[in-house]
Amino acid sequence: MTEPRVLLDPTSEAEPAHRALLARPPSLDGLTIGLLSISKRTSDVFLDAVESHLKGRGLETARFVKPTFARPAPLELRQEIATRCDVLVEALAD
Repeated sequence: MTEPRVLLDPTSEAEPAHRALLARPPSLDGLTIGLLSISKRTSDVFLDAVESHLKGRGLETARFVKPTFARPAPLELRQEIATRCDVLVEALAD
């Protein structure tokens, strides 16, 4: 029997919201893949490599940067990502 996955939200919610995992798309073909840097050092290096790999497969990407890693992304940025992208890769690298 497989253990259920537990995702922890690092935003220090007093009462964490329970969210169901979204189904993964069967393929990335035809989708726009968002690449989000949370503004930590070298996260751009990681995302550059991911983007290069994705573009090498002919996939479309869109880059985004949070103003600071210390706070959640602003609502406007989250809305832009949600409207422009089908999936998202977030870089947490230091």
